[in-house]
Amino acid sequence: QVHLVESGGGLVQPGGSLRLSCAASGVIGSINVMGWYRQAPGKQRDLVATITAGGSTNYADSVKGRFTISRDSARNTVYLQMSSLKPEDTAVYYCNYVSLIRDSWGQGTQVTVSS
Repeated sequence: QVHLVESGGGLVQPGGSLRLSCAASGVIGSINVMGWYRQAPGKQRDLVATITAGGSTNYADSVKGRFTISRDSARNTVYLQMSSLKPEDTAVYYCNYVSLIRDSWGQGTQVTVSS
């Protein structure tokens, strides 16, 4: 079992920044991918960014150049640094962990971009 706890969401003005954190606990496989997804009201859950255990990253086109995903393997923690935030970035952001035998989700953290 892998348990994920997100933090760092909140209300921010357009153009502002936020950093999300996701701490993983439990049996962490050496081969895994962690990532962030988001879901706006009435919409499907979409990929934001992923990072492999080796550090390879992947981003949705809508966030490239504005968001940066990183991880601290010693702490089993993944981060999402979000800059130049736009109102359309408003959503619940979910942390995800995928290994050969596990697919786990966090409870989500709300990010609201509004003036």
